[in-house]
Amino acid sequence: MAPHSVLTNRYAVREERPGYVKQLFDQGAEHYDAVVGWGFLGAGNLYRRTIQSRHGRKLGMELLDVACGSGLMALAAREVLGGDDTITCVEPSDGMLAVARKKLNARFIQSEAENMPLEDNTFDFLTVGYALRRFTDLEATFREFHRVLKPGGRVLILEATRPVGKIGSAFFRLHFGIIYPFLARLMTRSRKAEEMMIYFWETMDTCVRPESVVAAFQAAGFTEARRIPLMGIFSEYTAVKA
Repeated sequence: MAPHSVLTNRYAVREERPGYVKQLFDQGAEHYDAVVGWGFLGAGNLYRRTIQSRHGRKLGMELLDVACGSGLMALAAREVLGGDDTITCVEPSDGMLAVARKKLNARFIQSEAENMPLEDNTFDFLTVGYALRRFTDLEATFREFHRVLKPGGRVLILEATRPVGKIGSAFFRLHFGIIYPFLARLMTRSRKAEEMMIYFWETMDTCVRPESVVAAFQAAGFTEARRIPLMGIFSEYTAVKA
């Protein structure tokens, strides 16, 4: 199951998607932190830190942060875990990895999420911060998550979800589709930063609905899969390896 349909204005076929996304994030990585904080309506470090604790993150756990980007989720986890030594970050973009390495002394692995060079039953907790839409196949990715987690290990995915109602959907489109990209360009003076935010909007607009994400978790063998909505816009997806 693809997280969203093929964006023919970006790439011609599904197989071209990973290469396109990698190039986009490589080129926009230096501007990512400058725009992502305010753009997600204050869902910053405090939220990332508290939400991880609320869902069971504890001292001594082995953490895997998938599609780590510039390291924002892992950075928040470090405050909960008390250090970097139990954190592993996976990310396909060279540019994003370069930014994340400046912040963290974690273990970094350049890889797509669907086929990670990691051992079975290794991690206690797995996080994904607003990157669900970057995966090529949700069921394949979630099966990989299931493989690398220890029994009882938990997944926490944060995502922005387009509301169903007309008013909420219109606000979502206005903010993420128009205002956010415009201000990203204004703040950074970078066409690449603007293009990255436009792509964010396009993938959020076409992303599969939450019930499909939960179903993909269940198909991959997870239990207790659920979506917790926040403010009608954000989603917290959680699941447990039995």
